[in-house]
This record gives sequence, structure tokens and C-alpha cells, in this order.
Amino acid sequence: MDILQMDRKTLTLLGSGFCTMLTMHFTVQLLSQHLFYWKKPKEQKAIIIIILMAPIYSIDAFAGLVDIEGSKTYFMFLDSIKECYEGLVIAKFLALLYSYLNISISQNIVPDGIKGREIHHSFPITLFQPKTVHLDHHTLKLIKYWTWQFAIIRPVLSILMIFFQLLGLYTGWISWVFSIILNISVSLALYSLVLFYHVFAKELAPHKPLSKFLCVKGIVFFCFWQGIVLGILASAGIIRSHHFWLDVEHIEEALQNVLICLEMVIFSVMQQYAYHVYPYTGEVQELLRKGRKAD
Repeated sequence: MDILQMDRKTLTLLGSGFCTMLTMHFTVQLLSQHLFYWKKPKEQKAIIIIILMAPIYSIDAFAGLVDIEGSKTYFMFLDSIKECYEGLVIAKFLALLYSYLNISISQNIVPDGIKGREIHHSFPITLFQPKTVHLDHHTLKLIKYWTWQFAIIRPVLSILMIFFQLLGLYTGWISWVFSIILNISVSLALYSLVLFYHVFAKELAPHKPLSKFLCVKGIVFFCFWQGIVLGILASAGIIRSHHFWLDVEHIEEALQNVLICLEMVIFSVMQQYAYHVYPYTGEVQELLRKGRKAD
């Protein structure tokens, strides 16, 4: 193949496909390591669901590029798949933190040693919550529900969005209302995770949760706001269709998909360090070492 003779469409598909394969390579590599050192199923099941987020985003974006001239409903369906998975990942990340703390996520029992710990809310949460509250079973349950609400709202809105799109009603102010609701929902969920991290920062420190959280937040927030920015640039006429085979709307979708394919490679590499298998290898390595000595 002569790359120099290829058109832009072919080059774009080849480059994005290569990035998708790289993302899958790094993810499968990390996945296989966790499966080999299957020591704590409760924690590692959550980790596997979280690290699969990058390849799902990448494959979803590449599928959108392959059929870039598809209908709006098609693009909305693809976006809904990955965005519904966001809700699952956020819920599983909270479950992972609960596992690290050895707290039952269903019973909301606060250990006596940290009961009454102060929690400081920020604006705009202070509009409907006291600025300072104390940790108890009610507060812990509230943080959990604030996180879980996105896992419910996201699929419901996705179904409604596709329904309105099929009826030709998903235009103008309706799309902005949906975007605002989703933005508030995902922001509240991520705020709740940050709050949970700060409350249990001392107890979670050995598990290095910050890098893990940044991988989740980076994918969710970065891709969301990236789409908003591209939409604004298209509306402002900055993104144009000169010298392209697509109109402005499809170029906007193509740019978003190409950027996601590139970014997921970076996030899949970050996950190699954030969700490293090392904490689960100690016992296995010790058994192998004893086996070698016995030989």
C-alpha cells in the first residue's frame, strides 16, 4: 500500500483502526494479567468492568467512522451505548472503593472509628445541603444514591433521545435540555465520588485511588466536554466542510470519533499503571518461590 496515494477518508480509517487495536492490545494485556492473578474476585470484577471502558469507547467511535454518513439516529444509538456504560463504570468504581474499605455497599454501615467525621460541601451543593455535615449511615447512603442516579438517568434519557430522534422532535431546545440534565447528572455522580474519596482518603491511601479515579473522570468528562466544544465550533462556523467529502455536521461527528480513538490509547496506557495487577500477585509469587525452593 502506498500511504501517500491514499485519500483522507482511507487514512483516517486506517489511523483510527490502528489506535483502536492499540487500545484493545493494552486492555487485553491488563485484563489477562488480572485473570491470571485472580485473587480478589469482588475487587477485580469491578476493575475489569472499568478498564473495558476504553476499548468500548474506541470501538464505538471507530464504528461511527466506518459509517460516518449514517443517520442521526445511528450516531445517537452509538453514543448511547458508550454513555450507558459510563453509568455502569461509575457505579462499579464506587463499589470498588467500598471493597477496599471492606464496607457493605448495601447496608451503609459506617465503622465506629470514622463515624462523625466532618464532610464539607461546596457550591452549588450547599444550595440544598448544609455546608458541613457529619458522616453517618444516612450521609453514606446519600453519597451512594448521588452516584447511582447517573446509572439510572443515563439509560432512560438515551431511550427518550432515540425516541424523539425517530419522531423528528429532537431539535433545538429539547436537545439542550437533555444535555443540561445529563451534565448535571454526571457532575453530581463525579462530585459524589470525589466526596467519598476525601472522606475516606486516609483509609483508601494504600490503594492509590486518585489515579484510578482520574482515569474514569478523564474519559467521562473529557469526552463529554469535547463533544460540546466541537458542537459550539460547528455552530460558530469554525469547523467547515471545505475540501472534505462530508457536510459540517458529519465532520463534527468524525472529529469527535477520531479524537476518541486517539485518546483511548492514552487512557488504556494510564490504566496499566492505575489498575496494575501487582497488588494481587504477592500470594501467587510467594507460592511460586516456595515451589522453586522445594525443587
